Amino acid sequence: MTTIQKQGAAAVEAARFLSTCGTEAKNKALAAIADALESRMDEVLAANALDMQAAKKSNMSPALQDRLSLTADRITGIAQSVREVAALPDPIGKVDSVVTRPNGLEIKRVKVPLGVIAIIFEARPNVTVDAAVLCLKSGNASILRSGKEAINSNTAFADIMREAITSVGFPASCIDLIRDTSHEGANELMCLTDYVDVLIPRGGAGLINTVVQNARVPVIKTGVGNCHVYVDSKADLEMGAKIIFNAKCSRPSVCNAAETLLVARDIAKDFLPLAKAELDKMNVELRGCPETQAILGSSVVPATEDDWSREYGDYILAVKLVKDVHEAIEHINRYGTMHSEAIVTADNEAAELFVNAVDAAAVYHNASTRFTDGGEFGLGAEIGISTQKMHARGPMGLEQLTSVKYVISGSGQVR
Repeated sequence: MTTIQKQGAAAVEAARFLSTCGTEAKNKALAAIADALESRMDEVLAANALDMQAAKKSNMSPALQDRLSLTADRITGIAQSVREVAALPDPIGKVDSVVTRPNGLEIKRVKVPLGVIAIIFEARPNVTVDAAVLCLKSGNASILRSGKEAINSNTAFADIMREAITSVGFPASCIDLIRDTSHEGANELMCLTDYVDVLIPRGGAGLINTVVQNARVPVIKTGVGNCHVYVDSKADLEMGAKIIFNAKCSRPSVCNAAETLLVARDIAKDFLPLAKAELDKMNVELRGCPETQAILGSSVVPATEDDWSREYGDYILAVKLVKDVHEAIEHINRYGTMHSEAIVTADNEAAELFVNAVDAAAVYHNASTRFTDGGEFGLGAEIGISTQKMHARGPMGLEQLTSVKYVISGSGQVR
């Protein structure tokens, strides 16, 4: 067996252990993880410093460096999110329906773990912890595979978590990290059909498309975020400017950040200067249609067809004028990635049309797309934002990491 196959086999055994663990035991393991993350923070920061040195040497973009960077405050926040997951209701064993048939059979549908969940992700060390603890609380073993950019940070996190759970009697293989960051290692994990029940990719379009095209295990597609904010003709313009600033600038490297601003043509001359004044605070590069350029001048880079479908992950924003909400919906459904879309308007009829017609996991009225997040939705941490329609859609918390089992009780019935 290869190293990765051995990890897969160990994860299967760990998943069997977890399937019979009670809530109290799992919460004890999560508390041990949170305490260890805080007490061994210096180890994580030292490992992250190595990753950051390599990132700067390779000229990684500032936005991606922000995703990679860990601070004492961020690690404290990660530990707190672990405690929040522990405080959430345990979905395992939950009975979501009971039916008694005419022959007396009682049929219950019960929540059960998926089994072994593999996660392939890029340079976001917090995903290592978020994914591992959500899997553990929902009774699943996890196999994590990160990009090389964050391997030192993720190794530190994984080692700390594995030692923490073994201290309370859990197998270390409930949480495992593939140390091989080569393409061959990723490809082997994608084909681990004997051991992995589901694979979740979390990262940019390139990673997700590679996994979807090459995996032989079932995949839940997540994360590509070409998100839009549409400012309608009946919008509060100051509200619209604040929303697009937050959606673009609060953290441009994440998947719920806005990449395109759509503006109703009849308010564009009033709104665009307001929006630009806000976006200039963070030196956002605007790539606009000819009408946008005519209003804002030479500071706007001419947009190409490619810009309408780009996930920049940076301080860059595409801007296009549209006739009305109908044209905005048409544009979003053509170029969007079914992640998060927003309309700013005081017209409830236009808002209702937008919410119903836009095909996305999360649709907002008068709010920033940046709220598409497991924590903001009250799910605790998240393992990813599903942009597909099968099994789970939107932020994936504990409930979305379960399957069902039918439990039938009888008194000797035969068919």
